[in-house]
Amino acid sequence: MADIEVELVATAGKLWSGTARMVSAKAGEGEIGILAGHEPVLSVLQPGEVRVFPVGGGEPKRWQVEGGFLSFDSNHLTIVADNVIEGARPATSPATH
Repeated sequence: MADIEVELVATAGKLWSGTARMVSAKAGEGEIGILAGHEPVLSVLQPGEVRVFPVGGGEPKRWQVEGGFLSFDSNHLTIVADNVIEGARPATSPATH
């Protein structure tokens, strides 16, 4: 199976680029998953998590975004995101006293 070339860009410039086997994000109509060979798509991003699943497995890279858009064509995905925070969504934990 082919890989996806991914670029994550914010207003400050390129945040990350590399290859992935799959990328998922919260798009305009709900959660979208992009695999190599996916039909071309241009979509608005909703606030939520972008996950880039590495080639060969392992834990995905994660970013929280406040919006933006994604564009996919010919196994190249560009994500232009607003207000990006790298890492997983913080887990909520009960208050301790």
